Amino acid sequence: MLALMKTAPGPGNIELVEVPTPSPGPGEILARVEYAGICGSDLHIQAGDIQLNLRPPVIMGHEFSGTVADIGEGVTGFRVGQRVVSETAFSTCGRCMPCRTGNDNVCEHKYLIGFVFPGVFTDYVVLPAERVHLLPEDITMLSAVMMEPLSCAVRGVYEQITITPGDTVVVAGPGGMGLLSLQLARAAGARVVVSGTPEDAERFEMALKLGADRVVDVVNEDLKSILLNMTSGEGADVYIEASGAPAAARSGLEVVRRRGQYLQLGLAGAPFEIDFAKIAYREITVKGTLGQKWTAWERALKLLSTGQVVTEPLITEVFPLTEWQKAFDKFRAKDGIKIALKPASR
Repeated sequence: MLALMKTAPGPGNIELVEVPTPSPGPGEILARVEYAGICGSDLHIQAGDIQLNLRPPVIMGHEFSGTVADIGEGVTGFRVGQRVVSETAFSTCGRCMPCRTGNDNVCEHKYLIGFVFPGVFTDYVVLPAERVHLLPEDITMLSAVMMEPLSCAVRGVYEQITITPGDTVVVAGPGGMGLLSLQLARAAGARVVVSGTPEDAERFEMALKLGADRVVDVVNEDLKSILLNMTSGEGADVYIEASGAPAAARSGLEVVRRRGQYLQLGLAGAPFEIDFAKIAYREITVKGTLGQKWTAWERALKLLSTGQVVTEPLITEVFPLTEWQKAFDKFRAKDGIKIALKPASR
């Protein structure tokens, strides 16, 4: 089968290679990939600046929807042909404090598919059965390709911070993660402002369709003034930084109200400077979030199944795996919102 592989550390070093079809071992499932999503972390892998455990050579990709193709020894509760999605962690240590307290998403020794274990930019992938989730019949295979990013957004927006009805929430960055966060905040009863730059014009249109109360082009509009006018001079209750842009992070500490909440959801490609004193002077609660865990996956599946969150409108193009470079380039250029790949044999 044809696979997109990170062949060596450093910038670039990505190529299509022929690899044998794997077989599941005890406790594992072999899944046939239907769609695979391109994530911002895949661009970081391509650039050579990813800060997660990475062990090339490795087949890339960790967002997918598919079907059960084979079942390893000892696996129960699954049958061939069932539609599935999967958490990205192939293994965790099980011994550290995060693991022992149910937070294995931040295990230091967490090894992910597409980073350490073979990923989904190919035809078939082996997964631990305990990480696999059955897909409800009312969720399409295309919309399910965004289950992993939706679970990440659920982990941050619902498990790391608290949004209450009537809150004013700013989502910085109308990309895939930002538009998912917008929907989650709306589902929690918040008034949502989505901020971005002039190149986000088409994404702003999608944000409004998904229920944003206001979109703000921070280059041509004053986000702080707009928020102060909307909130009787207080500022946003919650600021969700979903772009990974240093300027957006700095802005968050300016526009969130005193004793407000700030969530860092986006991943920056490199360290940047921020005025940490503002956090103390204004008693801002700052939370980070990384990946997802079982609870977020289960809630994300319910939200997607009930239509409280939609993902298919965010998937703007599907490319064959053989055109991965074109797909990566479009995603990096913010041409579209979410881009998916189709295995070479489909």
